[in-house]
Amino acid sequence: MSIATRIKPMELRLSEKLLGMHWPLVALIVVIGLVGYIVLYSAGGGSHEPWAARHGLRLAFGTLLMLGIALIDVRLLFRHAYTIYGICLSLLIAVEIMGSLSKGAQRWIDLGFFQLQPSELMKIALALALARYFHPSYLDEVKSPSHLLPAILLAAVPAALVLKQPDLGTAVMLLAVAVAMLFLAGVRLWKFALAIAAVGGALPIIWSQLHDYQRERVLTFMEPERDPLGAGYHIIQSKIALGSGGL
Repeated sequence: MSIATRIKPMELRLSEKLLGMHWPLVALIVVIGLVGYIVLYSAGGGSHEPWAARHGLRLAFGTLLMLGIALIDVRLLFRHAYTIYGICLSLLIAVEIMGSLSKGAQRWIDLGFFQLQPSELMKIALALALARYFHPSYLDEVKSPSHLLPAILLAAVPAALVLKQPDLGTAVMLLAVAVAMLFLAGVRLWKFALAIAAVGGALPIIWSQLHDYQRERVLTFMEPERDPLGAGYHIIQSKIALGSGGL
């Protein structure tokens, strides 16, 4: 039998895609969501309102959306990776122009029936774009700084837009996605060490540019005892839970 006849056809039927899905992972995600539903039901005093019902709807919609996206041919996502990235980047720019304000942050686009947060979509779009960029790259090319510059810009531009909203946590997440993709592409560890050293040297400047609430979050994370009944409460309880478990 030749190799050509042993290779499974690339085009799969819907039933084959469903059978090939990682159902234990899907089940785990649904179970975690159901645990959250039970907790919210209990917190609402044994009532579906005000939190449990909305959580249940979002869980159902999110699960269906997840399954739908999982059925999309990965080659289609690969082919349109830059287009998806461009759309998400345009949405981030639109946030600056027409985004709705909430608690001093401008992160959402009001679509009437729900609030769209483009920075969440950009996490996926950035991974797709970087995967597309590095796909044809040889290891020798990855070693070249000039070859890495476009990839760094792909991550830096949306991270800067998200940081301006301001949303430090999501900006850091975007940079983390970029770091992971660069590592998988074959970037040498000493380059990461050099970048970490550069960030460390710039920490005083970065710290001076942070908003007061961002500095407070960092300080509370490092020393939750500063506000044991407020911002540091959950961190302290987590440490107690870990200690009770013997860790």
